[in-house]
Amino acid sequence: MRARSFLAITLAIITSAIPLAADPEKATLLGEFVWTIEHESFGGFSGLELSKDGRTFTAISDRGAFMTGQFARANGAITGIENLTLTPIKDINGGALPEDITDPEGLAIRSDGRIFISFEGYHRVWTYRDTASEGAWLPRHADFMAMQNNSSLEALAISPDGTLFTLPERSGHKARPFPVYRYRHGTWTQPFTIPRRGDFLPVGADIGPDDRFYLLERDFHGVFGFSTRIRRFTIGPRGFANEQELLVTEVGQHDNLEGISVWRDEAGLVMTLLSDDNFHWAQHTEFVEYRAAE
Repeated sequence: MRARSFLAITLAIITSAIPLAADPEKATLLGEFVWTIEHESFGGFSGLELSKDGRTFTAISDRGAFMTGQFARANGAITGIENLTLTPIKDINGGALPEDITDPEGLAIRSDGRIFISFEGYHRVWTYRDTASEGAWLPRHADFMAMQNNSSLEALAISPDGTLFTLPERSGHKARPFPVYRYRHGTWTQPFTIPRRGDFLPVGADIGPDDRFYLLERDFHGVFGFSTRIRRFTIGPRGFANEQELLVTEVGQHDNLEGISVWRDEAGLVMTLLSDDNFHWAQHTEFVEYRAAE
């Protein structure tokens, strides 16, 4: 086979594997901000929550730390981070998290400030009064104990009435939908599912000010990097409905986006995303913001 033909076929294969951006009328890029500080716990961010006005944020690191701060903005775009505070995530006795059960992934904050974190490795959800408090157990669903290591409760979201929703990163088979677990009245149930589409896997979730469920998903393409997808659903008595694909990024357009928080400014809905750099030199921590269609 001639070199030119081989190159053409290779490029065609690579191009066919790269998702194209979704309809710009559904999501428009507002800005990107690469964030870095010198601290051993900086990086590995998997969960993100913003205040209603989009100014204050809370993030969680895979190494067991809360990061809180405020955005400096110019013309709406993030230009810097101010008033940064790092606080270790504590265990149920108020001490440091043991290394073998650290790995926090999903973050949700109730309207009264109570914090909920989903963990993988030792699959569970803990709750905190604030970033300085000790943790407390939520009951575990029987399914949690059998979940795949390093692929369990990645996404966590909370509704205005305090109901929690979580789902694992993997469903067990490409043809099997993702199970959604709901916590309310002190009990976990698994009443709903979300369809699994393609190779994308859930890594974050949020319920926006429009009361819709936003699911952040990623696909890993090896040396070419990551692609990101965001789907949006309504939640009703029969489960997740009215599925919309808001965004599919090109491979390598952003880093490994794992945190999502949806809020509203004077112009409409904003999806703020945060990357997990895996504490790897070839990756970076970045905030990315998209405008979502109503």
